[in-house]
Order: sequence, then structure tokens, then C-alpha cells
Amino acid sequence: MSDQNERFISLLGAAALHLWAELPRAIQEKLFDHAVVIGHRGERDEGLREQLAKFLHDRHARTQQAENAERN
Repeated sequence: MSDQNERFISLLGAAALHLWAELPRAIQEKLFDHAVVIGHRGERDEGLREQLAKFLHDRHARTQQAENAERN
């Protein structure tokens, strides 16, 4: 993949992360699932889903609130 493509992918990913808390939950789930699938293409780390979830929960209050509501 070219350096320019890698840059664009990185920029789009950063933008999605920046707007994560504003996205509808269905879109968050779809992006999350696709990220896990893409991540598993290059590695077989079964902990990727949990690591990615923790990354998001640690950074976005809305994601933390949704997780807490599911627990109660």
C-alpha cells in the first residue's frame, strides 16, 4: 500500500475516533466489528476485541456509560 493510502487511512481512522462519542451506537458497533475483522487479517490475537474495547472505553465517556448501563 502506498504511503499516501496509509496516510489517508490513518486520517480517516483518527477522524472516526475523534467523533466516536457522537456516532449512533449502530455505527459504532459496525466500525468496531470491522476494525476487529481487519485487525485479525494481519494477526491472530484473540484479545484484539477486548483490547480495542478497553481503548474506546478508556477514552469516551459515552462508551463508558453504555457499558455501565448494560451491567445494571
